Amino acid sequence: MGLLPEEIEAYYRLGFESRRLSSDVGELEKLRTQEILARHLPAPPAVIFDVGGGAGVHAFPLAEKGYQVHLIDPVQLHLEQARAREAKTGVQLASITPGEARRLEAGDKAAEAVLLLGPLYHLVEPADRLAALGEARRILKPGGILFAAAISRFASLIGAVHSAFFADPAFRATIATALLSGRHRNPSPANQPTYFTTAYFHRPEELEREIAEAGFESADVLGIEGPVWSAARFSETWADPVQREQLMDFLALIEEEPSLRGASAHLLAIARQSHR
Repeated sequence: MGLLPEEIEAYYRLGFESRRLSSDVGELEKLRTQEILARHLPAPPAVIFDVGGGAGVHAFPLAEKGYQVHLIDPVQLHLEQARAREAKTGVQLASITPGEARRLEAGDKAAEAVLLLGPLYHLVEPADRLAALGEARRILKPGGILFAAAISRFASLIGAVHSAFFADPAFRATIATALLSGRHRNPSPANQPTYFTTAYFHRPEELEREIAEAGFESADVLGIEGPVWSAARFSETWADPVQREQLMDFLALIEEEPSLRGASAHLLAIARQSHR
């Protein structure tokens, strides 16, 4: 038995995750996340645990900067892809191990930063999300920093209209459920991968509340892509280096704006472990 529910495991075995962040909106998410990390992480060679880090899309750039990065992921394909990248590039991570966010094998106070840039997506039950956040808090040193990503409650509605999924009545029913409860289920009998997989979508204030409940000091929740990811001319704008640079600057300016955070596809919470 795997570390994930079968439908989630099957989705990630298809290999989409390694390609998802390489173009257009996915690249915007990746670069904005990395820019935020660069602003808030302690200096290298700090120890970072990248929990649910996939094939290492963030782990390897951080290792290149001198961080000691431990990559943990529940999907065997992702671990194989990360090891292959190590062999190909010569960039070494501190470790690459199987595991999942609710039960980490790391010792207490082992990390100066913990990245949860995916696990909260697929922990549908509040108790499971609290367990994952609690584990992150346990392994952080006093004053250590947590980065926890979530999918916005409104992402499926906005994205469906942008992508034409909204034409499918079954997907509209899925949107209605997600808006009411935060719970997303793939409505396709064939589990069509473009409709994603079992997930939980957060409101910004809900993510703040859960992190506080886990015992962290107050969290700052930022919008990663802002409202621009669904704009009709986003791809054209993103392809122009001059416009891209200015767009990144503008998104940094509005990332904390309460009236806009929920329009982002993804949220990123930043919180500190108590110094006590």
